[in-house]
Amino acid sequence: MARLLQVGLQKALGQPIVIENKPGANSLIGVDQVAKSAPDGYTFGVVIAAYAANTTLYPKLPYNPGKDLVGVSLMGISPLVAAVSTNAPFKTTQELIAYAKAHPGKVSFGSSGSGSSAHLTTELLKLLTKTDMTHVPYKGAAPALTDLMGGQIPLFLDPPPNLIQPAKAGRIRLIGVASDKRLAVLPDVPTFAEQGIPELMGSTWAAMIAPAGVPKEIVQRMSAEVARIIRSPEISQRMQQTMGTFAEGSTPEECDRFIAAETAKWGKVIREAKVTLD
Repeated sequence: MARLLQVGLQKALGQPIVIENKPGANSLIGVDQVAKSAPDGYTFGVVIAAYAANTTLYPKLPYNPGKDLVGVSLMGISPLVAAVSTNAPFKTTQELIAYAKAHPGKVSFGSSGSGSSAHLTTELLKLLTKTDMTHVPYKGAAPALTDLMGGQIPLFLDPPPNLIQPAKAGRIRLIGVASDKRLAVLPDVPTFAEQGIPELMGSTWAAMIAPAGVPKEIVQRMSAEVARIIRSPEISQRMQQTMGTFAEGSTPEECDRFIAAETAKWGKVIREAKVTLD
């Protein structure tokens, strides 16, 4: 999502914007670099949902998210979509729940990795429906989706882009969106709220953060420019129509509140479901 901002920010700020990918350790490496950067307004970070979960998943973080970093703008939210294999013994959310209750531990679900949004949202589904399903972590979404299409696993939650074409081709079935509103890119897929599980909300999201100590006026300026670009018709429509992502563009204060709420929510799920990274 950072690349959607690159051209617009360069024009608005009159400065070259260099995007440096720092993958690894569930995004800890990149976040730590931002946290330890000089607060001069030249280094910002774009974090994903793992940023909130990591506070609970890792007992010892190399940074203090509450003291070392500040929110700049919530950029976008992409609700997860539940997909089931075509040979699964259930075709709807209610059938899934009924089958899982009748066969404890027999329904397996894939994820892109332990502690991922897909993993935690399915754990939330288990908690809300009082079902017992077995987690199968993969090294990324691609192999999980491959096994879903092949019938090796019956259930997998993922953002819309990876699921749209397999669903259109009839290789998987989409049964629910973990949001309170339907997606423009998948208008026929009902939300879990419509199916009687309004608390089942889970997504991948992107937010811009900065090292603590960056002058407030710089944070405010960057936040305003990000919001302007994200909310522009060209970008927002592209996000919704091709990515299944709701364009946000929040204030720094709203960003901080969102991250705090996500941290608390998923921390509770992690503790109750006894999620570990082992």
